[in-house]
Amino acid sequence: MKWFQEKLYGHHKQMLSMSAVLYHWRTEFQDVLIFENPVFGKVLVLDGIVQLTERDNHIYHEMIAHVPLMAHGSARDVLIIGGGDGGTLKEVLKHPVDRATLVEIDGEVIDLSRRFLPDVSGGAFDDPRTTVLVMDGTRYIAETATQFDVIVIDSTDPLGPGEKLFTPAFYRACRSRLRPGGVIAVQSGAPFFQPMELDQVCGRLAASFAGVRPYLAPVPTYAGGMLALVAAGASNDVLRPPCKVLRERFGALDGKTRYYTPEVHRAAFTLAPSLAPSPLREGLRPVDSLETVI
Repeated sequence: MKWFQEKLYGHHKQMLSMSAVLYHWRTEFQDVLIFENPVFGKVLVLDGIVQLTERDNHIYHEMIAHVPLMAHGSARDVLIIGGGDGGTLKEVLKHPVDRATLVEIDGEVIDLSRRFLPDVSGGAFDDPRTTVLVMDGTRYIAETATQFDVIVIDSTDPLGPGEKLFTPAFYRACRSRLRPGGVIAVQSGAPFFQPMELDQVCGRLAASFAGVRPYLAPVPTYAGGMLALVAAGASNDVLRPPCKVLRERFGALDGKTRYYTPEVHRAAFTLAPSLAPSPLREGLRPVDSLETVI
């Protein structure tokens, strides 16, 4: 049996068996591997890093989409930077939004995801509220005059095509594209292995937003089993509304989510990871860190 080995961290690796390789080629921007695993189903790998699996992608996509949308409460225009697999788009469209714009730099990732992982997007690309733009997300943010209620940065790690999406300049540009009361959510890696990187993301967002709060999503696929996400908006309280308010807003979503609930929303912030790096984790830093690539 063949095995895939992820080597994102210098002193920690994880392996998944490959019962079948469905696709392996290099696009203009990155290496793409799609294979099947008996436990996780189909697995999407970009530049040697697992992005999602059929079995647990819904946890990540629900948490990066529903947390900012529920925190806002009345979003009509949503922008997704990255997210070429369509999973976040699918979750956003469960809300009564008017428009969802997805900007993905690698159009081949969209095509391959629709071909090999159609259930991840669940028809979201064909929804009449969807606009898909194949272009650099930083260029789109710099050039567009459109204002949004929520922006979701569903990016890869800060390596290769994704590195420009973690800079202070990009976060400032995103802030200028949000309407008053707008909320942004970004993914920030595995907090156990990347505590300083998470600290940097929070600090860079704090330069543009009054409220910045990290929260957790338990995704077994990712190293350590926990993924850190960060939400930012007008205040910390806005990002974590009272459970009564969240339950009222959850009405339209009830029965449409597998993991997200109002209680999970609140708990995800309560269980937020410590941002203080541990000396014991110094030797477990990624092979390439934010300090290196930005």
